[in-house]
Amino acid sequence: MPDEPREPQRGSRRRTRLYALTDGRTAATHTVLTMDTTITAATPEEAHGGLPTEWQAVLALCAPPNGRAVAEIAARMRIRLTPMTLLLGELADRGLIHHQPPLEAAATTNVHLLMRIRDNLARI
Repeated sequence: MPDEPREPQRGSRRRTRLYALTDGRTAATHTVLTMDTTITAATPEEAHGGLPTEWQAVLALCAPPNGRAVAEIAARMRIRLTPMTLLLGELADRGLIHHQPPLEAAATTNVHLLMRIRDNLARI
């Protein structure tokens, strides 16, 4: 019957439009980040109160001292990589996060480090 109410779809949830997250920006901000750049929150969690909820979520994920890679943040927040890099660039430009470039080639030959990366990726 057409007048019967539809059941909500499982797994669906309301999501913020990508252009709203990036304020309509499609180009890189002053800070250019790659998917393997490590992001760490620069402000204490108590100072996040007046920020947009998406920004608060990112900062909570990147609590010091370890931080997270851009790709991991995007995956955990279920946001595509390009809008996430724009969002993180905005946070970096405002001084809310610290970013560290990926390791040099010589540093990636450490077998223990590679095993930790593999194990952490398996947990996602």
